Amino acid sequence: MTNWYYATANGQQHGPLPAEQLRVLVAAGTISPQTLVWREGQQQWQPLHQVQAELGLHDLPPPLPSAAYVPPRTGMSGCMIAVLLGVGVMVVIAVLGILAAIALPAYQDYTVRSHVSLALVQVQAQRLAVSEFVAEHGRCPENGDPGFDQADDYAAGELASLVFGRFQESGYCGLEATIAAPGKPSVDGKVIWLEMDPETGTWTCSSNAADKHLPASCRG
Repeated sequence: MTNWYYATANGQQHGPLPAEQLRVLVAAGTISPQTLVWREGQQQWQPLHQVQAELGLHDLPPPLPSAAYVPPRTGMSGCMIAVLLGVGVMVVIAVLGILAAIALPAYQDYTVRSHVSLALVQVQAQRLAVSEFVAEHGRCPENGDPGFDQADDYAAGELASLVFGRFQESGYCGLEATIAAPGKPSVDGKVIWLEMDPETGTWTCSSNAADKHLPASCRG
């Protein structure tokens, strides 16, 4: 008795089966003329309709022409893809716009704070000269004293001018620095004050610029 095997569309192999059982499966519609079958002695699997005579199947319908098979459509249509791409681009643009609205002001504030910090560094460089003058002369230095130039002579970098003297309210010695920040109206022309407590030798920083633009040590 010759045993046969057949393979389903999902690649699973069934058998061995006698020819009579294959005929029963054909009659039941379980397998079709296109189903691949094999028996010992065959070099390769063949469609059932090619061995129908050997199996005694004389009434099989002819195999469907390949053009008759229309594969199911998978995936999205070109229009749908275009719509989704368009929506995706709009979402990305919206997100970038939100990030820009948040990041740009933050960056601008950062550059302003950096400018003010640099101005403060220039001002603090004069503290030692003030302390030494007070210790030597017993009074506050003023512009024009030895070692202290005129106010406008200090105009450089982030400074427009630097005034030395005594603060009327506190009576402390110190200096008044005017910030030079062209293109930065929030701090351009604003003033930084440094006052020295003669008893402790400590310095106090204050300014009329907004706190968000000042170093923590100068915020009121």
